[in-house]
Amino acid sequence: MQAGNLQIEICETRRAMGEAAARCGVARAKEVIAEKGEANIIFAAAPSQFELYESLLASDLDFSKVNAFHMDEYLGLAPDAPQGFGNLLKIHLFSKKPFKSVHYLNGQTSDPQAECERYAELLAAFPPDVIFHGIGENGHLAFNDPPVADFSDPRVVKVVAMDEICRNQQVHDGCFARLDEVPRKALSLTIPALTDDRTWLVVTVPGPTKVEAVRRAVRDEISTACPATILRQHPHAALFLDREAAKGIL
Repeated sequence: MQAGNLQIEICETRRAMGEAAARCGVARAKEVIAEKGEANIIFAAAPSQFELYESLLASDLDFSKVNAFHMDEYLGLAPDAPQGFGNLLKIHLFSKKPFKSVHYLNGQTSDPQAECERYAELLAAFPPDVIFHGIGENGHLAFNDPPVADFSDPRVVKVVAMDEICRNQQVHDGCFARLDEVPRKALSLTIPALTDDRTWLVVTVPGPTKVEAVRRAVRDEISTACPATILRQHPHAALFLDREAAKGIL
């Protein structure tokens, strides 16, 4: 299946989805490593990505040649909070392989704007080759929720206010027990930073809570009302779904 430029693969199970997405991303990372000796990869951090992580860890990718980044982080959580995206990735992925380098967003910073600039400089030094994306229940990419998403954003990383649908998703995912525990602000890479034409995008979206977001991403007019619609214009993007998430487009 295809929507615009976006290639869509529907898998029978979450495990099969994770395996297919990993194969796609690993194949591109290997090509880049063969060309320039290392690959720069940005990872989404969410329970929706766990099957992808497992399949990446089981692959033959040489992680010692991978520079790793993540795409967003809550502001104000305790440094050891398991809900922190850097911590989630460290627990489930970064600590399990000898990456060449791992670069974390600092959600405890006292100067969020300076942290945005620091991370933007890192990304300029290590332009991403592969980005492993998810799609939020509100159609967001990273924390670019509809109210703050900007397809022409001049920034690379910015401070965002999270909308209530996005904050509720963190409760639905089991990351927080109650809505009032979810931070209201975060650091996020912007839409242009996450959809550069030179980068390969591997988008992994499982589960029944994502049916409407997937339907809108594939069927709706391309606009920031559903930020993920922009994926349909990207020259190197592939969307991997399990059958549950795909029900709205079958």
